[in-house]
Amino acid sequence: MIEQGMQEVTVASLGLDKVSGAPVVILKEKHGDRLLPIWIGPGEASAIAMELAGVQFARPLTHDLFNAVVRGLGSAFVRVLITKVIDNTYYASLVFRRNGEFISIDSRPSDSIALALRAEAPIYAEESLLETTEYDIEEAAPPEHEEPLLESGTSESPEEPLSDYLKGLDPEDFGRFDP
Repeated sequence: MIEQGMQEVTVASLGLDKVSGAPVVILKEKHGDRLLPIWIGPGEASAIAMELAGVQFARPLTHDLFNAVVRGLGSAFVRVLITKVIDNTYYASLVFRRNGEFISIDSRPSDSIALALRAEAPIYAEESLLETTEYDIEEAAPPEHEEPLLESGTSESPEEPLSDYLKGLDPEDFGRFDP
């Protein structure tokens, strides 16, 4: 059962804020036109983009690993609840079911969305967070790539869809960690 005042949302697009250049995930009311933009970090944007593009890796990435651990422990990822915003920081909860009991864990919305996409779990947002305004968002482009991405997850150039680009990435492309 979902609390009153919550609306199911879906990922409508992933883009870049034209002013700050920060990644933004745009959630859209499933049965309506209201939107919820959430500014997120580049790592989470990448995780969301890879899942939207259907990119699979030989080894699990962090969000894939988390979902595997949840299942391995006999739990089920039930839903995400995006509940509030305080001082421009959004709050969310991951809801799990284990042995008939529901467990709620505090989470950043960006990680929650990446996890929900992988688990095919619904995402709900507090009614008061949804807005009907338009946003000046540029569709996100892969790093060092000048062509904007379309909502379908492909570049304007049909020769290089996002999934092909992501599959071709080498971990070295992200630089080295040098403590």
